[in-house]
Amino acid sequence: MATRSSSKTSSDDKSSSTAGKSRSTASDATGAGRAADSFASAQEAFVKPLRGMAEGMAERMQNLPMAGAAGALLQSGRKDLEALMQANEKSYQGLQTLVQRQTEMLKASILDWQGTVKGMTTADPRENIAKLDAMGKAAFKQALNDIRELSELAAKSQAEAFDVVRQRIQDNVDEVGKLLKTPRK
Repeated sequence: MATRSSSKTSSDDKSSSTAGKSRSTASDATGAGRAADSFASAQEAFVKPLRGMAEGMAERMQNLPMAGAAGALLQSGRKDLEALMQANEKSYQGLQTLVQRQTEMLKASILDWQGTVKGMTTADPRENIAKLDAMGKAAFKQALNDIRELSELAAKSQAEAFDVVRQRIQDNVDEVGKLLKTPRK
């Protein structure tokens, strides 16, 4: 690491500090972009095999010569698979939203702490302790609000996924009821 010469002016110090901050911000943005890319590739790796499997099974089911109740059961199985995939996708999207929101909350918290620390002076330790105390109290309140928000997001996501499955179960019950009511030949 190079040492600074004492002949540099304060404007040189400010410009190098600003350059360091912009490099840090650029690396943070690059890191976030890489994280988003890896998250998207993980999502695709997770969903792609399920999608391919369901499409292949649906295609094979459509080509089978089935009549009557067997055909209806086969069609019902295909709809079950589609509902399961849809519920899985909703659940995964909810998880993705949850992770993104947690990341935003963490970044905001770090920025708040950095702002508080930068605002401290070495002249008055009592004032610094008061600032840290106020920041700690505010951070605790914010953490409780963040936990509440994250739990609501998770509950909403799971409720949406469960609604898809619940609706499919209701459809299955209705289909079985119709099959039982049809007269046999």
